[in-house]
Amino acid sequence: MPSEPFERGLLTPVTVGHDALVSDAAVLDALVRAECALVAAYAERGVAPRDAAIAVDHAFGLDEKGGSPSATLDVDALVTASVAGGNPVIPLVGMMTQQVPAAHRAWIHRGATSQDILDTALMAVAQRAVEQVRASVGHAAQWLRQLALHHADDVAVARTLTQHAVPTTVGARAATWAQGMERAASRLDALVFPAQLGGAGGTLASFVEITGSAEDAAALPAAFARAAFLDAPDAPWHVTRWPVTELGDALVQALDALGKFAADVATLSRTEIAEVSEGVGGGSSAMPQKQNPAEAVLIRSAALRAPQLGATLHLAASLAVDERPDGAWHAEWPTLRELLRLALGASWHASSLAAHLRVDAAAAARNAGTTGGRIVSERLRGVLVPLVGAERFAELLAGDDDLADRLRALPEADGLDVDALLDPRAYVGLAPRLARGNAGLAAGGGGAAGGGAASGAGAGAAGGGAAAEADETAPDRRDRTGLRANGYGVDE
Repeated sequence: MPSEPFERGLLTPVTVGHDALVSDAAVLDALVRAECALVAAYAERGVAPRDAAIAVDHAFGLDEKGGSPSATLDVDALVTASVAGGNPVIPLVGMMTQQVPAAHRAWIHRGATSQDILDTALMAVAQRAVEQVRASVGHAAQWLRQLALHHADDVAVARTLTQHAVPTTVGARAATWAQGMERAASRLDALVFPAQLGGAGGTLASFVEITGSAEDAAALPAAFARAAFLDAPDAPWHVTRWPVTELGDALVQALDALGKFAADVATLSRTEIAEVSEGVGGGSSAMPQKQNPAEAVLIRSAALRAPQLGATLHLAASLAVDERPDGAWHAEWPTLRELLRLALGASWHASSLAAHLRVDAAAAARNAGTTGGRIVSERLRGVLVPLVGAERFAELLAGDDDLADRLRALPEADGLDVDALLDPRAYVGLAPRLARGNAGLAAGGGGAAGGGAASGAGAGAAGGGAAAEADETAPDRRDRTGLRANGYGVDE
C-alpha cells in the first residue's frame, strides 16, 4: 500500500495553498492528457481513425469542461504498481487501456516509451506553474516600481559590507529589487516547453513502422506537441536535458531575485533600523510586541533551497548516460517539482509583500544622519583634502561626533556652506533617476544629479497602495494575487 501523504506543508509553509498546480493529482492528470494527446496526434496525421481520438478523450472526460481526467483511476494502486517498473507510466497504460473501448485500445501508448509520456507531462505541469510564477513575479515588480516612484527622492543609507557607505534613496533601492525581478521574468518568458516523442531509443523507429513512412513519423512529434499544447521538439531530448536545466536555471534566477528582496526587507525591518515593515502578519507566540517579517522569512526559506535543487538538475543532466538514464532521469522528477513548488509559493508571497510593504521615510533619513555627516565623507574628501591634506582629513573624520562643528572650526573651511556640504540629499547622484526607471535616466528627468527634494510626493500619486507606509487601514490585497481556478494570478 502507498504511504500516507507526509508532506502537506507543515514544514514548508511558504508553499501552503500555492502548490496545487504541481501536486500528484496535477501530474497524474498531465500523464493521462499526454497519453490522450498521442492518440490525437495519430488521428491528426490520418494514422488512427478519428473515432479513436474521440473515444479516448471521452473515456477520460477531455471532451468536457472541468473535472480531472484521472478521476476514475485507482491512484493508490497506481502508486504501488509504479515501484516495480520504476515509473508510473507503465501501470498507467494498463489502467487506461481497460477504460477505453476495445476497438481503440491498441492506440493507447502506441509506439511510445515511458519517458515520452512522463517528460511531456512534466513539461505541461511546468508550463502552467511557470505561467503562475511569471504572473506573481510581474506583480511584485509592478508594486516595487510604484514604490520606487513614490520614494524616488527619499534619502536612505546605502550599506556596503554591512556598514554605512554613501547616501542613496529608498526609491533607488526599490527599483533595484524590481530590476532583478524583471530580468528574471524575461528569463521565464523565454522558456520553451517541448513535448517528448522519441520511442524506445530516441530513434522514432516504432513510429516509422506505425505510420508507414519516415516523413509521417518525423511529423508526428509536432502533432503530438500541438495536441499537448506544448512546443514542438527539434529532436528527442531523452538524454539532452536542456529543457529541464534551462527551466531550473530560470526558476533559480527568479528565486534569487525574490530572495534578495526578502533579505533586504528582513534587514531593514530590524528594530534598530526600522526603515520598512510588512503590512500584514508577523505575530510572535511569546513576545506580543514583535511584528516579525514573516513573508520575507518564507521567501528566504525558498530562495536558500533553490540553488541546490537547480544544481541537482544539472548533475542529473550530466549523468544522463546512454539513451535512457539509469537514475539520473528519475532524480529530476521530485527535484523539478519541488523547485516549481517553491517558486509558486515564494513568488506569491513576494507579490503580497511588495503590495503591503510600508516604508518609514523619516526613519531612513534619520539613519542617514547617525554618523554625524560621515556618510558623505567621499564627497568631503574631494573638497577638504586639497585644503587640509590627507592626514588632517583623516583626523577630522575620527570619532562619532557631529562633523558640522569640526568643519566650522577649520580656518581652511571658511566660506564653505557646511550644511549644504553635509546634506546627504545633495550626494545621492543619479539615485532619483534610477528610481524612476530607464525613461527618467535617458530623459534626464526627476531630480538633479546631485539630489532632489526629499518628499517625492509628486511621483507618489501613482504609487497607490504600494506606498501605504502611513496608512494603517490599507486594504489587504493578498486576494488579488492569489490562484484562480485556471492557475493564473489576478491583480488589478
